[in-house]
Amino acid sequence: MEKFGKSQPIKRVEDVRFLTGAGRYVDDIAPKEALHAFVFRSSVAHGLITELDVSDAATADGVHLVFTCADMEAAGVNIAIGGAILKNRDGSDGASPLRPMLAKGKVRFVGEPVAMVVADTYEQARDAAELIMFEVDELPAAMAMARGGETLHEESVDNCAFDWGMGDEQATEAAFKSAAKTVELEVGDNRIIVNSIEPRGCFAEWDGTRLHLANNGQGVWVHKGNLVKAFGLDESAVRVTNPDTGGAFGMKAMAYPEHFLVSHAARALGKPVRWMSERTEAMLSDNGGRDLVSVAELAFDENNKITAYRVRTKCNLGAYNSQFGQPIQTTLFSRVLMGVYDVQTTWLQVEGYYTNTVQVDAYRGAGRPEAIYVLERVMDRAARELGVDPWELRRINFIKPDQFPYATATGETYDVGDFNKVLTRGASQADAAGFAARRKADAAKGLLRGQGVCYYIESILGDPSEGAKVNFLEDGTVEILVGTQSGGQGHETVYATFLSDQTGIPPENIRVIQGDSDLIAKGGGTGGSRSVTTQNNATLATVDKLVDAFTAFLSEEMGVPASEISFDDDRFRAEGSNLTPTMLEVADMARDKGRDDLMTHHERATLPARSFPNGVHVCEVVIDPETGIVTTDRYTVVDDFGNLINPLLAEGQVHGGVVQGIGQALQERVVYDEDGQLLTASFMDYAMPRAMDVPYISFTSEPVPSTANIMGMKGCGEAGTVGALAAVSNAVQDALWDHGVRQADMPFTPHKVWELLQGEAIAAE
Repeated sequence: MEKFGKSQPIKRVEDVRFLTGAGRYVDDIAPKEALHAFVFRSSVAHGLITELDVSDAATADGVHLVFTCADMEAAGVNIAIGGAILKNRDGSDGASPLRPMLAKGKVRFVGEPVAMVVADTYEQARDAAELIMFEVDELPAAMAMARGGETLHEESVDNCAFDWGMGDEQATEAAFKSAAKTVELEVGDNRIIVNSIEPRGCFAEWDGTRLHLANNGQGVWVHKGNLVKAFGLDESAVRVTNPDTGGAFGMKAMAYPEHFLVSHAARALGKPVRWMSERTEAMLSDNGGRDLVSVAELAFDENNKITAYRVRTKCNLGAYNSQFGQPIQTTLFSRVLMGVYDVQTTWLQVEGYYTNTVQVDAYRGAGRPEAIYVLERVMDRAARELGVDPWELRRINFIKPDQFPYATATGETYDVGDFNKVLTRGASQADAAGFAARRKADAAKGLLRGQGVCYYIESILGDPSEGAKVNFLEDGTVEILVGTQSGGQGHETVYATFLSDQTGIPPENIRVIQGDSDLIAKGGGTGGSRSVTTQNNATLATVDKLVDAFTAFLSEEMGVPASEISFDDDRFRAEGSNLTPTMLEVADMARDKGRDDLMTHHERATLPARSFPNGVHVCEVVIDPETGIVTTDRYTVVDDFGNLINPLLAEGQVHGGVVQGIGQALQERVVYDEDGQLLTASFMDYAMPRAMDVPYISFTSEPVPSTANIMGMKGCGEAGTVGALAAVSNAVQDALWDHGVRQADMPFTPHKVWELLQGEAIAAE
């Protein structure tokens, strides 16, 4: 990969400052004189607010301001936080309830913001909040993903937010009726808490004419637009910045009440105001992930070829609508519903339900795990019921290389792929042939070994356009300003390296600037594995622009036509001229000539199509039947990410994603009681994966370069989690199958697995 990246495993340059405590996170950069905010939250899941008196809190020591929703409305704030509206199957709009920045008249989940207290110190603000008189006439909590129950919103009398469908329902039904064999499986996908290392936080400043919000998000422009709308400000009067961000995982992509609350407080007081979440507070108020149940069906012909796929899903939205363009479950299912299989007939129906829980709007590890998890679980079940080797069943149904570009039944067009090649490499790397011997050896020790396979595909989502600005500075360094936002992925290393590869500028001379709406006018932020592909595509466009500008300048300096000057990614050259300047040398020459117009170059570019990373995950687990403990013993990943800029960082992304998937599969689960109280609100109760829970993860790249971008890239940021859930789950199911267990759902905690082996869970059904 000579032209578009040297594909070298370069270590992350930003790690030095992160590991030595020199990172600059939002809590580090808040103004020293900033006041501290505390959010008073509901301790009740559902009820009518009968009393909300903040007068005593307002007179407490150190307190500068206490305000409620009514106060914000009186100040002219548009209190509505946006939410997506879906079309129902009958063509009507789904529910669109108001989500206020602070509870208005009613509370709908434990942890919902009710008031904000601003004081000199955090302790003073927290103590003052204890003086707020807050009474609620409690209503029953609606916790079931089903129609009926106590109504959360008048707009949805049965708590069904939407009933959405896509595909050809009639053709799919006909295919199932004529099928030689059908397979059905109910698949549960447990809710998880994102738990980024750095909890959410922000601070706001108001100078009388201009608002500045700094938060640890995944981009700045969405937040800027939200603030403009909420406060009725001109776009020029709002600046949003992101400093270093310690993990985001989709959860920090959207608006949260605190962004508006601290902004309102700063405007009301004329002083900077800061807020930082505590861990339990985060668990109560961060948008969660997953939480859906699907019934998946496959129809087969007599040759074990899939003829139709049908999924009916119920998903938990929490108390309010998703903020994405579509609720995440429908978006992800519709875009990769068919996976890597050649299927022409499909039907998907998704029903979204409101419950008295925190909003479900994000996904840790992100990507398409919901859709792939369901498909690969039912594929595993089909292999067992059809008596077919699970590897072979996938090969039979793969889209073949000569079928690309391939139009899926859900409207996507896959550009390239060689799934069988990747699967075969995965079997080799995982030593699939040696599995039987390993299983036999474990059986002799009284242990159960299982092998699980998952073949995933995902699409690169988000805005396909991005911008890049390159500034040449007097000290010989270069800035590249980008529209994405790093949350720990290594963007600074990747972007500097890529720009260096295209320009010959030493990477140590390049500084990456991100997360400032004043410095770059537009950007798509980070999410959906879009960052490196879209951002480097924009960098190529900017480099082309600056090469043209520098060539025109050199034409005069070298005395030759611009058409005779070439740039070889290192130096400019022309036949008959002794001048062979580098980029930095041309910048110095232009500066000496007073050509300040050549010191900045900016361009935007749009990807013509999506790219589709894919790969195979192979997991082997060992179960101790005496205790139910599941140990992930072997884990192999072979991925097609297209061309790689930095294999080391790609492998790191895969490792992190796989660990997140293992965490959900074996340990993590959000639990609420019947009254909507969160029972897993600390790390004493919510289990996160640790180093001892993870085996060595083998990673191999088997690239099929994408044709959807000139670089041949495919995203990799989310791929680890997308494949891990099904690979681990299928391995556990494989280990338990011969012991009569036919239904095994995440998380596979020791107690659950032990009960399954004892037959208690089966009997309970």
